[in-house]
Amino acid sequence: MAETGSAPQVAVILPTYNRAWCLAEAVESVLAQRFGDFELIVVDDGSTDDTPAVLSRYEGRIRTIRQENRGVSAARNRGIAASRSPLLAFLDSDDLWLPGKLARQAAFFDEHPEAVICQTGEIWVRNGRRVNPGLRHRKPSGWIFEPSLELCLVSPSAVMARRGLFAEVGLFDETLPACEDYDLWLRVSLRHPVFLLPEPGVVKRGGHADQLSRGWGLDRHRVRAIEKILRAGRLTPGQRAAAVRVLQRKCRIYAEGCRKRGRPEEAEAYERLARRFG
Repeated sequence: MAETGSAPQVAVILPTYNRAWCLAEAVESVLAQRFGDFELIVVDDGSTDDTPAVLSRYEGRIRTIRQENRGVSAARNRGIAASRSPLLAFLDSDDLWLPGKLARQAAFFDEHPEAVICQTGEIWVRNGRRVNPGLRHRKPSGWIFEPSLELCLVSPSAVMARRGLFAEVGLFDETLPACEDYDLWLRVSLRHPVFLLPEPGVVKRGGHADQLSRGWGLDRHRVRAIEKILRAGRLTPGQRAAAVRVLQRKCRIYAEGCRKRGRPEEAEAYERLARRFG
């Protein structure tokens, strides 16, 4: 880690909420990096479990910020605001890093001064078993805005970005309870290529009950993200057509789900939204 008082090259921001069961593994995976010029900022988003006790083991080795429960976007944004580094990396508290992750990404930015964001490949684990991502989840490299409309192709735990990127496109949207990463990466990929370093740097663990990506209804947040992009007016004609096409399809799918669940007024609102951009 960076020496006390020095400006580290990388700030690692790790938000957590009631993840004492896996938090130590995440922290240890950062401290085990083969790259030393970083600081680790853990933002405890109002945990009510043993998270404070877990973090106390690392006193003097990490920075800990505790706040009232405001959600993962607010926790990440708090970490960004508290950091000083020119490069920022994120790790979700249920994921792990492989030891060479930071070193490879920092070297990439040294070699490519024009780049503002990159991500590594991932190893997926579900319920303790390694699984292979489907073809639709395979990450492209470069200008990925249009394929990113369909589903999120950037993982926060795999990303490293220059600090100035957030000044340009904004922070994580704290009004979104989920899909906040989808929203941010759309804003980023509209303006910049997102480069992929294919070698895995992350073990992405899923299947547990508290994952935000579980359950029905997430498309309403994706619809909102696309609507924001459309209203911002920065799209080329081709990008706008692709965004409208995906928004309309997601509106229809969500409206159908609303009708099945006895929510006709909400279904009609999303059908009207789809027509508005027709």
